[in-house]
Amino acid sequence: MGRRSDHSRDELTELMIAAGTGLMAETGFAGFSAREVAKRVGYTIGTVHNVFGNVDGLVTAINTRSFADWAETLADSLRAAETGGDGDRIAALVGGYFAFARAHPRRWAAIYDHRPACETLSPAQEEMRGRLMRIVAAEVARALDRPIDAALGTLARSLVATVHGHCVFAVTGSWAAMGEHDPEAAALARVRESLAAARAAH
Repeated sequence: MGRRSDHSRDELTELMIAAGTGLMAETGFAGFSAREVAKRVGYTIGTVHNVFGNVDGLVTAINTRSFADWAETLADSLRAAETGGDGDRIAALVGGYFAFARAHPRRWAAIYDHRPACETLSPAQEEMRGRLMRIVAAEVARALDRPIDAALGTLARSLVATVHGHCVFAVTGSWAAMGEHDPEAAALARVRESLAAARAAH
């Protein structure tokens, strides 16, 4: 029997996101079940729908939490580079990108596996998801000694796409199958080449 009125809506939201994040880490998107999330927090599936609108709303909230944790991993990597590392912030940025995907492969993949017909983000969710790109853009601007403008934003997104492609192959094992055993180093090399070209062109 599901509990009722034991928690406020905000408390239920957090409980279900936390439980859903744990389940996503265990099963990935393909094995994810909103009913199992409800079971884990002691409520009915109807409560999930009442709080998130539908299953897509729950998965969007879980993936938004993953974006936030991913961005924090990048920020932690950058801080470590400054306080105890060699100060190579671009290497730290690429390393942080790979680190989250390797540590949480199912959560990371779920961000891209979830394709709702219509995904509506709240302003808070847009802010949380956007932090990752803001961190990247800030580091690209710093490396090039340029302001963040439309052109730099395009470059930053292109660099993310480059690193992301390498990361996908790394997590799935495709790089190893092709004889490449250090995709992170390969991604970093491509980023450095792109930054060098951007400096020369500016």
